[in-house]
Amino acid sequence: MTLSLEQRAAQVEAVVFDVDGVLTSGAIIYGVEGELKQFHVQDGHGFKLAKRAGLKLGLITGRASAMVERRAEELGVDFVAQGVKNKGEMLPELFARLGVTGNQVCYVGDDLVDLPVMYQVILPVAVANAVPEVRERAVWTTERRGGDGAAREVIDFVIKAKGLWPKIMEKYSEA
Repeated sequence: MTLSLEQRAAQVEAVVFDVDGVLTSGAIIYGVEGELKQFHVQDGHGFKLAKRAGLKLGLITGRASAMVERRAEELGVDFVAQGVKNKGEMLPELFARLGVTGNQVCYVGDDLVDLPVMYQVILPVAVANAVPEVRERAVWTTERRGGDGAAREVIDFVIKAKGLWPKIMEKYSEA
């Protein structure tokens, strides 16, 4: 039996993201004191909503940046792996640390280095600006681009598929 997109999302207990091209536009800006990254505020709020819904969050990135560490700490990310050359090899550690299996993980990527992870999770997602091979492997491609609210789109979808959206909205509907 093939699971629908909503059925896959309902099983998700952890949402894991690539960083460059997913949480950022993919542009790399060098400043006098190092690399700078621009993150979208709606994605950040999405991370807070995910935590409130009981989801675990992870980041796996091929680059290493103090900005990623800072953003992850600010948002309460449960698992951060930077400077990873083969992201697929990182999964056993991620699964163990988050207490999940591949059948409980959504992974969001944009480039070829993300494919090894996408083959091992229940909900592989591509951002709108992902390369064709990643979009082909994904079971869903976001409408929004990386760095422009795509992470929030994924998080909202997972929370809704799990039936948790009304609980999340309670905080925002109080007078």
